[in-house]
Amino acid sequence: NYLSASAQMWASTGNTTLKKKMTAVVSSLAACQDKIGTGYLSAFPSEFFDRFEAIEPVWAPYYTIHKIMAGLVDQYVLAGNSQALKMVTWMADYFCRRVQNVITRYTIERHWLSLNEETGGMNDVLYRLYTITGDMKHLWLAHLFDKPCFLGLLAMKADDISGYHANTHIPIVIGAQMRYEVTGDSLYKEIGTFFMDIVNSSHMYSTGGTSVNEFWSEPKRLASTLHTETEESCTTYNMLKVSRNLFRWSKEMAYADYYERALTNGVLSIQRGKEPGVMLYMLPLAPGSSKATGYHKWGSKFNAFWCCYGTGIESFSKLGDSIYFEEARNVEAGSGHGLYIIQYISSSADWKSGQIFLAQKVKPAVSWDPRLRVTVMITSKKQGVSSTLKFRIPFWTTSNAKALLNGESIPLTAPGTFLSVTKQWSSNDTINLDLPITLRMEAIQDERPAYASLHAILYGPYLLVGLTVDAFDLQLNSTASLADWIVPIPADYNSQLISLSQKSGHSTLALSHVTNAITMQKFPKPGSNSSVFATFRLVYTEQEDVFSHAVMLEPYSLPGSYLVHQGRGNSLVVGSFLVTYNAVFYIVNNDDGTVQLEAQSEEGCFVSNAGGVVKLQCDAERTDGEFLKATRFVIHDGISHYDPISFVAKGLRRNFLLQPLFSLRDEHYTVYFNIVK
Repeated sequence: NYLSASAQMWASTGNTTLKKKMTAVVSSLAACQDKIGTGYLSAFPSEFFDRFEAIEPVWAPYYTIHKIMAGLVDQYVLAGNSQALKMVTWMADYFCRRVQNVITRYTIERHWLSLNEETGGMNDVLYRLYTITGDMKHLWLAHLFDKPCFLGLLAMKADDISGYHANTHIPIVIGAQMRYEVTGDSLYKEIGTFFMDIVNSSHMYSTGGTSVNEFWSEPKRLASTLHTETEESCTTYNMLKVSRNLFRWSKEMAYADYYERALTNGVLSIQRGKEPGVMLYMLPLAPGSSKATGYHKWGSKFNAFWCCYGTGIESFSKLGDSIYFEEARNVEAGSGHGLYIIQYISSSADWKSGQIFLAQKVKPAVSWDPRLRVTVMITSKKQGVSSTLKFRIPFWTTSNAKALLNGESIPLTAPGTFLSVTKQWSSNDTINLDLPITLRMEAIQDERPAYASLHAILYGPYLLVGLTVDAFDLQLNSTASLADWIVPIPADYNSQLISLSQKSGHSTLALSHVTNAITMQKFPKPGSNSSVFATFRLVYTEQEDVFSHAVMLEPYSLPGSYLVHQGRGNSLVVGSFLVTYNAVFYIVNNDDGTVQLEAQSEEGCFVSNAGGVVKLQCDAERTDGEFLKATRFVIHDGISHYDPISFVAKGLRRNFLLQPLFSLRDEHYTVYFNIVK
């Protein structure tokens, strides 16, 4: 995967340092291959294939071989490394001899039987190699990795993929798609189309991902699969390839929509913030789950390297590979050059055949201004050339969307279609799109009536999840509309977030809520689940004076609830969001930079750390230095913060903070809510 990822990244950036590194890697691998002397190249011995061919236990050697071969093909195709082509051709010749030997010594059935092990995309890379070499034995070998017992089911249009290992078989479909491109056999085009249809209609989560414990479950029974081992990252990487091929052939909007969904939620969610080398194998979808818990949780930079690390780094190296699609000129139909713009991602493209340069700039989406604003600046490289730009108008927008060409309004097509703009472009032409972003609920793919209330919440392409450890019931007023109970977090709310700390020996403690109790906990790091519980929003009341502010403290993840005291000497708790009794405190500023929180309803009584439990204690009872130490806090900016795309889901019993799945690190969250009216 490194060979593919580095080739793709170099093709996008032209980075010379990266070019030197990846060329050096290819040269080092070539030296290893020369030393072995047979064409074989891998870190494990060729005896693994003796076991594979004897149908003896061995873990997926062809999976690794496919990745090495695909990386070498990419190094040749994208970076022009001719040494890589010689190496991959030698590898193909080696495995051609091995497969031929199995068939000769035993039978073709013996070879088919061996394919029940995971073989990656061997058919795909061999079809690609054939398009370069024209060598018929590469085509023959590619055919022999087209798994007939699986592709045959799809050819018969049987929705019978349940129980199959997902990431074993999606690459086989990608190879079948390549077979169609190489041979023109439309059966394999139909196989890819049918496969995508059944996955999307019966086996897809709201993220765009698929699989549970690496396998496909029963169709339209996904409610039973929601736990931490869902959506293997490799499967999303491969499903994006399937949809990309289908869009290239058909230009159907559904495949562009899928690509946006899976890229935004299934790919961007698997890296821990901006930390390189910290990625996910599985994307947990259980209620109250976290990417930091479960059997497969965050990997580490140097001690974890699952298959999904390889596809993960490759996914992030090609974030721009499916933004623009060129449509070839059709002379017979009288059509000119066309360029589809199907993803709105800030980027640029040099469209050589269209003789224009495009620079796309997208204003980041926010919740308080529900519009996606896109500006495409066009520079003509040759006067008098007419070409067509086709802009995707997403299904999630509305008929109130607007388009401008050089400041003048142009007619806009309906959501779910393409807006075509044809002209002889000149320098400094500009197209502006203003696309309203809508909220919607999507039912889980489960046809059983008992699960009809399970829904995900999306804002345009962004999957919103609720920050919660366990609760996922959302009870609503029977007449509530989406706009009534999902409201945006205002832009200025981040400035109202605080965390409160105290020193305790060599440690720093933070005021935190654990369920409904208020305690002092170790000061957490940003992105941790504990940071959620140690962050509060200051809600100012109307009563203020020069020296103090009357405020309520709203827990970050429990919007509408407040810290309340229960009288002198008693513990503080998180109170019902319907009750604000005993929730108002004065912030008293001290000369040493600390603050105290004095209860408005109990004059002279302050929030106090009583051995880790937070209580209301009064100065009439204690006036010593220990009392002052226990009641004084340092105010920090909130450890957690609201993502620009944040909402409050307002229920009858409790509210939830909603944020995009891709924005979370270790925080616990719920994807599917049990929404009851």
